[in-house]
Amino acid sequence: MIKKSASIYYVKGVFLFVFLILSTNNSAQSKNAMKSVFWQNVQFGGGLGLGFGSGYTDISLMPSAIYNFNEYAALGLGAQYKYLKQRDIYTSHLYGASIIGLFNPIDEIQLSAEVEQLRVNVNSRNTSLYSSTPNYWNTALFLGIGYRSGNATVGARYNLLTDRNAIYGSAFMPFVRIYF
Repeated sequence: MIKKSASIYYVKGVFLFVFLILSTNNSAQSKNAMKSVFWQNVQFGGGLGLGFGSGYTDISLMPSAIYNFNEYAALGLGAQYKYLKQRDIYTSHLYGASIIGLFNPIDEIQLSAEVEQLRVNVNSRNTSLYSSTPNYWNTALFLGIGYRSGNATVGARYNLLTDRNAIYGSAFMPFVRIYF
């Protein structure tokens, strides 16, 4: 009787060990599958801006990433760096981050909402221009609409928080977005 009960415990122990190994393996496979599915829904992209004029330079770099929840909605994060210079007047470095939400009611139309927070550092040759606040934070809230074709969207956006201290010359701005 003792041998029989010991062998039953042995069989149960082996069964439990095999079950745990298989469960752990399946769990690891499902975690890898979840990671794989997550990254299949992520797109990287952003924008690059260059502007040159008579004594004026504007260079922008704006990388971003979005997560596509489905074919209609995406949410993402972005970073931004901008260098501005007006000869003999000022130079400025702007940097910050943004959160963007995209909605595609149909394949060709993309609606967007974006909150942007930028740190503005101004070095002015004219001390009366930015004497009280040469370095400050600027917040923008953009609503936009664009035409989408493949990975690119061309459109316009409007800054709802524009005021006289805004860093942009106009509340209305065109944009081009590309995600791969």
